[in-house]
Amino acid sequence: MIGCLCIHGFTGDPTEVEPLVEHLRTTTDWQFAVPTLPGHGESRALKGISYNQWIEHAEKELQELLKTCDTVYVVGFSMGGLIASYLAVHYPIKKLILLSAAAYYVNPRQLAVDVVGMMKDTFKGTLKENELFIRYSRKIKETPIAATVQFRKLVNSIKPLLPKVTIPTLIAQGESDGVVPPRSAQYLYEHISTPDKKLIYLKESKHLICHCNEREKLFQEVVDFLQK
Repeated sequence: MIGCLCIHGFTGDPTEVEPLVEHLRTTTDWQFAVPTLPGHGESRALKGISYNQWIEHAEKELQELLKTCDTVYVVGFSMGGLIASYLAVHYPIKKLILLSAAAYYVNPRQLAVDVVGMMKDTFKGTLKENELFIRYSRKIKETPIAATVQFRKLVNSIKPLLPKVTIPTLIAQGESDGVVPPRSAQYLYEHISTPDKKLIYLKESKHLICHCNEREKLFQEVVDFLQK
């Protein structure tokens, strides 16, 4: 049996990776685990949660998969990509998929482009229809500063482990990502030790890479990499 653990990003929930999960469900007979990390999801209660709790929760989900599956893949989106890398170092995972993984965060150039777009929509009176505004305004309002500090601690604690990642790894990054800059993907590619690694860029994709217009291309790359 093949198992696949899919981990969402900071302040997010499983809907961030849901399109990919649904695609894999329809093309495979794998077993899936798509957890909601502590403090995340609809309830959004991040206050008082430490980054170690996010890692430990993902570990427990992985341990359950390993009980019933002899082959396990891990997919990590944004912050989930760093957690997935941690798991790849400490557990017998077969392959690793990193989507918009946050080795670095906030892309000033693309963020400026997105802000200009929001300003234009403000003048048109259509800001509330702007997809980026809808997705991120709630996150900004409801994210405690302490939670952001925990996120940064997680990134800083896991980045030194990247050279210990020795399993086949696919890294995918949107070139129009305003949250995680493209140099993050390049950093991951250069620091992960495995010789079996592939880096792909999707020119028009923003941060929520599984929801972008190029997602079908991404999904095919993921399927091909995991099934080769």
